Amino acid sequence: MAQLTCKNLTLGYDSKIILQNINFQVCKGDYLCILGENGSGKSTLMKTILNLLKPLGGTIERGDGLLKDEIGYLPQQNEVQKDFPASVKEIVLSGCQSRCGRRPFYNKKEKQLAVDAMKKMEILNLSKRCFRDLSGGQQQRVLLARAICATQKMFLLDEPVSALDPETTEEMYQLINSLNDEGITIIMISHDIEGALKYASHILYVGHDVFFGTKEEFLCYKH
Repeated sequence: MAQLTCKNLTLGYDSKIILQNINFQVCKGDYLCILGENGSGKSTLMKTILNLLKPLGGTIERGDGLLKDEIGYLPQQNEVQKDFPASVKEIVLSGCQSRCGRRPFYNKKEKQLAVDAMKKMEILNLSKRCFRDLSGGQQQRVLLARAICATQKMFLLDEPVSALDPETTEEMYQLINSLNDEGITIIMISHDIEGALKYASHILYVGHDVFFGTKEEFLCYKH
């Protein structure tokens, strides 16, 4: 059963259409890469899936027990985020906010979840460091650990390796792939077709033409 199904989606702002006739579905454990030229509507699609934008037409359905607050999100970093004056531990813990309800504090279980997420991302030794003093790759690990605290079911990532050097890019891909191997569904926007084809199970290509299928089908489509 599909966790996410998009049917006949039309996307845009203020009645201006950016994308239309978008149809695809994502099942538990899939690794979907969204590819396309700059300005083709990839981020608009992701924000619509997250309910940050309303579709101009069509529907988005969640299934297989997936709730709206069980979708983790790693947005593209901007300069304000990179200069955020908080510790690594504080940022990772903030991923547990939705679990707190009306409690003004984190309980023992949530604190342990943050520790486990930092261990998984190999940043526990950075827990007391200030986020803005970290390298780009370290910051992405912190934000990924935060997303792990927010959900264990589905992650949406918008260009998670942009501006990273090749070695750090490969490390990030392997971390994301390890989460997928644990059963977490991945939906990732990428400009890196080579990286996408190395790890993804499915490809959604948006632009003048729209393609959705397995990466093997995408290779045939491109040729």
